[in-house]
Amino acid sequence: MELNIKELNTVEEMVEQLATMRFLYPTMSIEKYTTYLSEMVAHNYIQIAVFEKDICLGITGCWTNTKLWTGKYLEIDNFVVNPEFRSKGIGKILTDYIEQKALNLGCSSIVLDAFTANFAAHRFYYNQGYGPKGFHFVKILDENKLT
Repeated sequence: MELNIKELNTVEEMVEQLATMRFLYPTMSIEKYTTYLSEMVAHNYIQIAVFEKDICLGITGCWTNTKLWTGKYLEIDNFVVNPEFRSKGIGKILTDYIEQKALNLGCSSIVLDAFTANFAAHRFYYNQGYGPKGFHFVKILDENKLT
């Protein structure tokens, strides 16, 4: 299996990989995806994808920001691997790439959110050296607006 990793920087490139992102968000419409990406790209959001030929096996978004407690950091967002290719090292390829990118950008840390019930993700991230630092509290204001 010959794999390529590619950074996607434009909304158009990202929309081409909607089928892979739908493993995470099955009901995501192309219209909503395009609208959200247009807002996110304006704030440093990119995606990193692993391909075998033209098939996207896994994809993650990321962006950098700065906070008082951590300085510059990189945030992983929307991390998904095609279920047919899970447990084949695709996720590790993505996290290794992200780690090197964060180092190259001078980030102090990498952060991410994983839903509390997603134990497979917790195990994966622990195995990659991530650990919980606190709680991400959420107050839902309108459930109809969630994906």
